[in-house]
Amino acid sequence: MTLKKPFVSSGFNYETLEETLDVKPRASSLSIAIPRENAFQENRIALSPDAVGVLVSNGHRVSVEHKAGEGAHFSDEQYVNAGAQILHDKKELFQHDMIVKSAPVSDEELPLLTVGQTIISPIHLPVMKTHILEKMMEKRITALSFENLKDESGHNPIVRSMSEIAGTAVMLIAGQYLSSANCGKGMLLGGISGIPPTKVVIIGAGIVGEYAARTALAVGASVKIFDNNIYKLKRLQNNIGVRLWTSVIEPKILSKQLKTCDVAVGALSSSSGRTPVVVTEEMVSMMRPGSVIMDVSIDRGGCFETSEVTTHEHPVVNKYDVIHYGVPNIPSGFARTASEAISNVLMPLLMKIGDEGGLEKLVWHQFNIRNGIYLFKGALTNFHLSERFNLKYTDLNLLIASQR
Repeated sequence: MTLKKPFVSSGFNYETLEETLDVKPRASSLSIAIPRENAFQENRIALSPDAVGVLVSNGHRVSVEHKAGEGAHFSDEQYVNAGAQILHDKKELFQHDMIVKSAPVSDEELPLLTVGQTIISPIHLPVMKTHILEKMMEKRITALSFENLKDESGHNPIVRSMSEIAGTAVMLIAGQYLSSANCGKGMLLGGISGIPPTKVVIIGAGIVGEYAARTALAVGASVKIFDNNIYKLKRLQNNIGVRLWTSVIEPKILSKQLKTCDVAVGALSSSSGRTPVVVTEEMVSMMRPGSVIMDVSIDRGGCFETSEVTTHEHPVVNKYDVIHYGVPNIPSGFARTASEAISNVLMPLLMKIGDEGGLEKLVWHQFNIRNGIYLFKGALTNFHLSERFNLKYTDLNLLIASQR
């Protein structure tokens, strides 16, 4: 038996296969629910009626709980006119695929969550509880946080907006407490012709500090800013565009300036844990009677040793004849402006999610949104949360890649 030699045709050649491109998915209609918040002093709502109108006109379904917008002075009628459905039953509301909230998930809402839901809300790390995270992981929730959400420029748009509101508001509130009607010094914040300007000390040169400085300068006050981050001091000076009195936080210099100031603003931030206390009780005791302390850092413990948490109903306490304002969540006191600011960020995001066919598809190429995701289909993808609560961490990039 003779073996035949293999025949190779001269016409044989290799051809390249067509390239398989990432095809844009079909747009999907979102089912969005906005519950009424029962959290302490939370008056904001995540979407304004105008934003709801845009979403509804683009084919999305929006349901709003009865009186959810009351704290921000948005009526049910405004939401109905925008095309939303008003629901009285919270359980029915939580049947939607996507829940958009202006406060973290509460204990009362945990049993109402359904498997595979998407939640967009703040975390409020200082008051976050382990069992809430565990229950959300168990129900395979995908969750996006306000605090960590980033835009294309790498900034945190919601945090920035809330900081701008807090910084501006804090000086307006301080002006009220300097008046005689509120047992203050009877001084006008700022100054008029022939009278020396009010002295304002701001501790912290972040966004809150910058907007507090802008507002104080606008009414004619003398402003002095302290921060240990030289870059922040330079940036603040460049942003405002005028030469400012700045210093690192050196106790002797700070104490000397606090002795003669009329308003002291605590605007230090902390990326994790408690804000450092930089103003001691002794420093406060040497301040002028009738001076005002505005501790914006009170959300994370405060940077004045004498500060304590107060409420919108009883906003101040008096220690050493110095008025202390310690209301956390200052933007909630200006709920309509704050709600519109949050809405301006979330409405375009929800539109993108709908256009891309879901959040899972959007994060495939929108890397900045990945920063905001702390739960992805039940897997904890935020390293800081996993460290703090001793829960299993999963890398989000690997999870997303495995979905393709």
